[in-house]
Amino acid sequence: MERFKFNNIFLLVLLSLVAATSCTSYKKVPYLQNSSDFDPTSVAELHEARIMPQDLLNITIVNPENSSASMAYNLIAPMNMSGSAALTSQPALQNYIVCNDGTVNIPTLGVVEVAGKTLSEAEKHIYSLVKGAFTANPSVTVRFVDFKVSVLGEVAAPGTYSVKNGKVNIFEALALAHDLTVYGMRDNVKIIREDKDGKKNIYEVNLNDANILTSPYYYLQQNDVVYVTPNKSKAKNSDIGSSTSLWFSATSILISLTSLMYNILK
Repeated sequence: MERFKFNNIFLLVLLSLVAATSCTSYKKVPYLQNSSDFDPTSVAELHEARIMPQDLLNITIVNPENSSASMAYNLIAPMNMSGSAALTSQPALQNYIVCNDGTVNIPTLGVVEVAGKTLSEAEKHIYSLVKGAFTANPSVTVRFVDFKVSVLGEVAAPGTYSVKNGKVNIFEALALAHDLTVYGMRDNVKIIREDKDGKKNIYEVNLNDANILTSPYYYLQQNDVVYVTPNKSKAKNSDIGSSTSLWFSATSILISLTSLMYNILK
């Protein structure tokens, strides 16, 4: 009878330790934990990504009064057609690859620096260079062709993801990768970013802190790499609360050892 009571007490203590460990682990899981203290008026201005070397851009210059007059300012793909098809087909525009020095070579205008500028800033800059060539105000559009970010580490679907509108925040990027696994450290997510001069930097962000919404690293840049660090449990090849089979095995061993010691010392 005493042995039975002793085993029950031991089980209660063990289960209490398991519950305490689970609660401690859970505190590290939810995002934006201090959201009630967050000041929404502190959110930064609307984000716009900046152009970097090796970006692929679509740049179009159009004269609203005479579209044929603006063809000399656009990069036209060579047409390999003849006859009526060549007369009826619209010319295809080629995309620009930003050189390592941050420039693109626009027909007629020549070399134009775009790296470090937002899309709207690049549009205004090109507009200022071309506006005197037409009697009417030209229309200039600059768009990313392949804006992409990579998500690695403790996520469900690591990989490189393209973003059509060139605007993505860290939570959206993690959503593309099907969110973090239970092994991922929410308070130590690393962002690897290369600036327009080719310098690489590593920044750490805390997804548990609501103030990440005002962080300069909340919105991602073209070619950013998001790396989710594994927690200690992952490093030890175990779950946050350990697997069910592991707990049962450990419990069984501990009970057996306790019973053996109790019988010896009785």
